[in-house]
Amino acid sequence: MCINIIEMSKNRPLVMGILNITHDSFSDGNKYLDTELACEYAFRMASDGADIIDLGGESSRPGAEPITIEEEQNRILPVLKKIRHKLSIPISIDTYHSDTARKAIDLGADIINDISALRFDSEMINVIINYKVPVILMHMKGTPRDMQKDPFYQDCIKEIVDFFDERIAYCKQNGIKRKNIIIDPGIGFGKRLADNLVIMKNIDNLKKFDMPVMIGTSRKSFIGMITKNDNPASDRIGGSISSAVASIINGANIVRVHDVKETVEAVKVLEAIRGN
Repeated sequence: MCINIIEMSKNRPLVMGILNITHDSFSDGNKYLDTELACEYAFRMASDGADIIDLGGESSRPGAEPITIEEEQNRILPVLKKIRHKLSIPISIDTYHSDTARKAIDLGADIINDISALRFDSEMINVIINYKVPVILMHMKGTPRDMQKDPFYQDCIKEIVDFFDERIAYCKQNGIKRKNIIIDPGIGFGKRLADNLVIMKNIDNLKKFDMPVMIGTSRKSFIGMITKNDNPASDRIGGSISSAVASIINGANIVRVHDVKETVEAVKVLEAIRGN
């Protein structure tokens, strides 16, 4: 299923809906800790046109404290088990823990979205290899706890390209096929406002890898910096949609978003203008 999704992403932009089952996510923490509420939200995103659901149990917001693997699994696995039987679209698991990834795949998860790009858990690559599932590799400077403490780049794009050169080579050397890799430059993960804008403007630099590029700008703080709006993250819908559309125009294949319905509509209008 997911390999087809990767192929589909080369033909049209895909919308990935975010489902955070956390108490401290920057935008929707505490909203979906209840299993039934989380399942209902997943079904609503699918109904609104999401191509993929991304399910996560640990916040990766700046300054976030890690949780135990047991807590992560207690949050996401019951939800995954309930929604897998009712959803035909792929389900991605946002985790950097190999044990969580393994258990989730056994329950029907299709993609592993690893913010560490297989760096935090040495066993994760074996899970990807053994199960032959697609993996999303994300660039991040540092860890969620410290990534926004004065990040600095001499050349942001070059450092990200070099990072993916190394990570993709590591994957290939260990038997992961290129067709199973998606890359994400990590908007807001160890990036300044200027870095985020440069990345979105220069997504074409990542197309050299001939892999789908995923961009996640949804409701992030850089939007509030641009608009000078101190309102809650949930009020950044306009900026989120604008940044998603701009990213697609500049080459993104997948956009990871909170506001599925609005983004799906925006992408449909963009594609109609493009004549697709």
